[in-house]
Amino acid sequence: MKLTILGGGGFRVPLVYGALLTDRAEGRVTEVVLHDLDDSRLYAVTRVLEEQASAVADAPRVTATTDLDEALRGADFVFSAIRVGGLEGRANDERVALAEGVLGQETVGAGGIAYGLRTVPVAVDIAQRVARLAPDAWVINFTNPAGLVTEAMSRHLGDRVIGICDSPVGLGRRIARVLGADPNEAWIDYAGLNHLGWVRGLRIAGRDELPRLLADPGLLGSFEEGKLFGTDWLRSLGAIPNEYLHYYYFSREAVRAYQQAEQTRGAFLRDQQARFYEEARRADVSALDAWDRTRAEREATYMAEARETAGAGERDADDLSGGYEKVALALMRAIARDERTTLILNVRNQGTLSVLDPDAVIEVPCLVDANGAHPVAVDPLPGHAAGLVCAVKAVEREVLAAAESGSRATAVKAFALHPLVDSVNVARRLVEGYTQVHPGLAYLG
Repeated sequence: MKLTILGGGGFRVPLVYGALLTDRAEGRVTEVVLHDLDDSRLYAVTRVLEEQASAVADAPRVTATTDLDEALRGADFVFSAIRVGGLEGRANDERVALAEGVLGQETVGAGGIAYGLRTVPVAVDIAQRVARLAPDAWVINFTNPAGLVTEAMSRHLGDRVIGICDSPVGLGRRIARVLGADPNEAWIDYAGLNHLGWVRGLRIAGRDELPRLLADPGLLGSFEEGKLFGTDWLRSLGAIPNEYLHYYYFSREAVRAYQQAEQTRGAFLRDQQARFYEEARRADVSALDAWDRTRAEREATYMAEARETAGAGERDADDLSGGYEKVALALMRAIARDERTTLILNVRNQGTLSVLDPDAVIEVPCLVDANGAHPVAVDPLPGHAAGLVCAVKAVEREVLAAAESGSRATAVKAFALHPLVDSVNVARRLVEGYTQVHPGLAYLG
């Protein structure tokens, strides 16, 4: 089975390959094609993968190319993990937003909109090529903003594109662990959009254990989200939000923390990864050791500004292991082998959340089999959550419309309608600022 990874020179590719190395079952991936626009990054990542595979018999064969069509032909699965504009683009997203006093995080608020505006046209081109060159392939989208990009691609690929994120999985795992339950045996009642969802229940042997957690301040305050949001707020909500909702519930504090930080997250990762790629290309250095060190530092500093604002302290060791590659592998296995499973994924709504239309991409538990991912019926969102989901989905639709039409006015509308952008004039200045620093936004007329 052939797997093509777009953005194959990306830093997290070794996570995916490492997961593939653990799969010895029939029908496993035997060929991995890395595609990237940057030859030097491909070389560095290929070196890491070679070291990972050195002690594994019959490891999946790895090739690399800068030719997109060549990479896609004959693919059974395509992982889309691109970053349009690179980490320099992410750093610019943060800088322009913070200059206007609004959030520049890469998937939330102004930064997420800017990232989406330059990513959607590229993602649509990829979707059209897949439809033409590999019509039977399944596309698994890692590219952020994951829900928005998955919806853009679904207009050309239908349900053969599925978005994944490890945030809901990690949240469910932490809740189950605090409750003394096996995460693999728990049913997580989760619903919303990517980076905008809530756990409303966690059932073990048919019993919802979330009320027990909410009633115990000691348990509730003992894990990441309890520290991040505070026990009083979680009890008021009656649910456990995805960690990214910290940017909505504590927006002023988050912006202030970003402004006061020595470096934004994007600038930190830009500089950190530049050092890694330079080191990993050296013949006298173990590329895998360099990657391991860099990854450990990256994971430990994840959402550092939000945790500092909340006084949440360091991340727990159990939360430093990633997870999205495990979701991707489970998803591939379920489709390729009809190994039926349940995963929280980004898929078309199809009536699951009544407040949204059928084509809106949402993030909910799905039953996965050889025919793809099928969203499971969930209870309606409470009013406060439904309002936020509808507002952000409306913004996503304006981003899609702007990307399709090239309308600058529509791009301004997308920024202005976002709950974390509080002024039409700020929206206009954001579009002006972003078009100045991003060549990929030159299409906005």
